[in-house]
Amino acid sequence: MKGFLRTAAVSLPVHLGDVNANETEILIAMENLRMEGVQLAVFPELCLCGATLGDLLRQPLVTEACQAALLRIAEKTGEMCVVIGLPMARDGRLYNCAAVLQNGRIMGIVPKKHPGSALQDDRWFCPGEGLTMPPMPPHMAQNMPPMGAGLTFRLGDTVFAVTFGNELKTAAHAALNGADVIVCLDAVNALAGSHRMRRAALEVESASHHAGYVYACAGFGESTADLVFDGWTAVAEQGKVLAEGTRFALTGSKAVADVDIERLRFKRMQDDAFRQAKRPHHHPVMPAIALGEAAPAALPLLRPIDPMPFLPQGDHADARMQEIIDIQTTALMTRLKAIWCKDIVIGISGGLDSTMALLIAARAFDGLDLPRSGIHAITMPGMGTGKRTKSNADRLMEALRVHAMEIDIKPAVYQHFADIGQNENLHDTTYENCQARERTQILMDYANKVNGIVLGTGDMSEAALGFCTYNGDHMSMYNPNCTVPKTLMRGLVKYLSENCFGGDVQPVCADILDTPVSPELLPNITGELTQRTEDILGDYALHDFFLYHQQSSGASPEKLRMLATQAFSGVYGEDVINKQLSTFIRKFYTQQFKRNCVPDGPKVGTVGLSPRGDWQMPSDLVASLWKAEL
Repeated sequence: MKGFLRTAAVSLPVHLGDVNANETEILIAMENLRMEGVQLAVFPELCLCGATLGDLLRQPLVTEACQAALLRIAEKTGEMCVVIGLPMARDGRLYNCAAVLQNGRIMGIVPKKHPGSALQDDRWFCPGEGLTMPPMPPHMAQNMPPMGAGLTFRLGDTVFAVTFGNELKTAAHAALNGADVIVCLDAVNALAGSHRMRRAALEVESASHHAGYVYACAGFGESTADLVFDGWTAVAEQGKVLAEGTRFALTGSKAVADVDIERLRFKRMQDDAFRQAKRPHHHPVMPAIALGEAAPAALPLLRPIDPMPFLPQGDHADARMQEIIDIQTTALMTRLKAIWCKDIVIGISGGLDSTMALLIAARAFDGLDLPRSGIHAITMPGMGTGKRTKSNADRLMEALRVHAMEIDIKPAVYQHFADIGQNENLHDTTYENCQARERTQILMDYANKVNGIVLGTGDMSEAALGFCTYNGDHMSMYNPNCTVPKTLMRGLVKYLSENCFGGDVQPVCADILDTPVSPELLPNITGELTQRTEDILGDYALHDFFLYHQQSSGASPEKLRMLATQAFSGVYGEDVINKQLSTFIRKFYTQQFKRNCVPDGPKVGTVGLSPRGDWQMPSDLVASLWKAEL
């Protein structure tokens, strides 16, 4: 699949000293991996003979058996690239090596730069640092593979480098030299508590270098005289473990995942520190290796694809929610303190976004020891205001003990219709936008009256789609919600109401969360909700999904479609995804003029649309490239 590399880390049961048995295990595993569409497979350090052979590693019988087995394995590789660990003797020296095999050939040999770990392998192996292409033994001369520390390999469009466990943190050089994926062979013993640090190191290294990591450690079958090996395998990308195998498994361990190469390169282009870092001594990249299809088209991507990427989940979800809320609250407190402001004005609709902004305002005023009476919350019922949202707005303001006001906008709007010659029975864009701008005028002027600022309520999903009235709800003096998408907003309001307020606030927020999102701008005779935003735009879950992957990895429309089809399998059909993706592309690439003049507001996550740093693009863009892919 375009832009992805299917990788596998495999740890097999070791037959200590029995090279032929290990060869058989590897060949069987390779055949199974081939059927899964794997393109790059990695086996552990010294897996051909065993990492705990001790002084037997020096015996020619062992090294020659390993080299002969390596040639036979290479013949069976086909298009799949395989990396295997083995000892290799050169010029009276022994090296701990990783061999890269593909298309019946040995493409290159990478020696371990710095032997010396729990295995104390510096007792047998010489350092590979600085070693470059020494002579090969006669029976391998027909292959003439290059040998050297720091070699990198091109697999199709992907560049990968080979390293060993104790060199994991030195892989930055390979990443700076263009390696998209770091292959890591290891034979480290298990200790209580050490696995947590190893896993964390893999996450940190893959995030800091914007690289994929494929890690395979020696496991069951190694000698347990003094040490035990857990056989852990993992594939990590951009700070996240995509797949991992079982530790201490008698039958071996396997982790298979699709690494998003396009995303990693996009992240590197975004990262100023990475782009400006001086490239180390450049090692040669071996010629391109042919690359077939990653997998049959029917196979899904082998990687977790979260349908709600903005929403914190798992064990640390509450901590993440609290951190986001603290960022928003601190941002507002800082702005109020900086401008010596003790009053804010906010329009309350009884909807999700204004509820979130009001809750943040209440926390900020509490943090500054300011009376909540300085929060001037104004409801402005108009032609489409529903009974439920109006009731919830009133109940919320009462529960939070803020200064509540109601200003009916209908007389002013009808007067404005008369002034500009708008037919009040024509429910068009003018009809709707006049209401939004009237509300903004009230808020701005009242803010002047109380010497305060208008607090914005609009969210990032609306900014992405341009679903706001220019110089209406589009404008404020500060907006704590500006980088919070709709799918995250729901989680934050729920968390805030249950954990930070409680009391009478919680049941009101629960009903607000249960109310469909609506602009409430069309006439409403019954008082019931008749206008639903998601009937107009489509579900925010899909729009937020598209926004996240477009902004975090530069995903093209075709890639967005593929990811969404898998992430929302069983939820949305292809026709719904295609229709909504078309809406997203059309609106996102035509609404930059609204994003170019947005108020200040805090960034809470990795994705933002502020023109002052996060997202810059011309308003006059011709989006034919993106539309054509649809």
